[in-house]
Amino acid sequence: MRPTMNDVARAAGVALKTVSRVVNGEPGVNESTAARVREAIQELGYSRNEGARMLRRGRTATIGLVIEDVGDPFYAGLSRAVEESVIRHGYLLLTGSSGEDPGRERELVRAFCDRRVDGLIVIPAGSDHTYLRPELDAGTPAVFVDRPPGPGIDADTVLCDNAGGAALAVGHLLRHGHRRIAFLGDSPSIFTATERLRGYRETLGELFDERLVTMRPATLEGVRADLDRMFALDDPPTALFTGNGRFTMTTLRALAGRWLPLVGFDDFELADLLSPGVTVVAQDPAGLGRVAAELLLRRIGGDDGPSEHLRLPVRLIVRGSVER
Repeated sequence: MRPTMNDVARAAGVALKTVSRVVNGEPGVNESTAARVREAIQELGYSRNEGARMLRRGRTATIGLVIEDVGDPFYAGLSRAVEESVIRHGYLLLTGSSGEDPGRERELVRAFCDRRVDGLIVIPAGSDHTYLRPELDAGTPAVFVDRPPGPGIDADTVLCDNAGGAALAVGHLLRHGHRRIAFLGDSPSIFTATERLRGYRETLGELFDERLVTMRPATLEGVRADLDRMFALDDPPTALFTGNGRFTMTTLRALAGRWLPLVGFDDFELADLLSPGVTVVAQDPAGLGRVAAELLLRRIGGDDGPSEHLRLPVRLIVRGSVER
């Protein structure tokens, strides 16, 4: 049977209120008494029931997280960081994958809200989040991660520097003498894809050629067709910039033994072990998750300041995929 605060009070020979003050870090207990209480806590194996404590405050001690795909390593890392952060504060994390389906995103958010979660962390699949307004107006805080909410919703956001990362990638290729740099990115309906296209285009300036751009889901057949079309041009690309980890891996498969200098957005497992190693722009998915969780916990704790819009830096990891 789980020991209670009353058990600790009896073992330490003190009043229940004294145990409560020690457990909650409140002043008013002399050090020798506090040491006796802590010793009793240790011997009995007592731990505070955070869930019950929050229920007494009108909370459920749960947080809802909507991600794109729990099987994607990027979102898995982000989800793990959120979970570790909220568990330390006594919360349970409920997670669901939208699969880039805005309807599924809405279903998950509504299901979490029906369960009275104390807050939401959402990686948006769609661009219309007005369905969330009743929850936000009712006081349920939400933090949007990786992509901002749609128009009309003023909420906390935590993004990475997508355009700046694309500028790092393209600038690196330009410094190695490339002027025909192709961009293979995800659907233009996805915020991160359009931001990375923007950074690519602005960095190329007058060198930009729309024939060297493709934006659609990363299927092997589609990437092969796009590469074949580009290679058939009179002035084909001499280097590639891939817009996310899935595109990088799919492109490497589609090249099928052919080699072209390449920089990918997002690091991925074994990128350093390939020959040559793949140069990447690395985000910090765990950092995104931690910052989002900390921001949400502050809101749950009563911080009602203006919405924050944070952009985390990215970094270029240079390997061998450009120098060869």
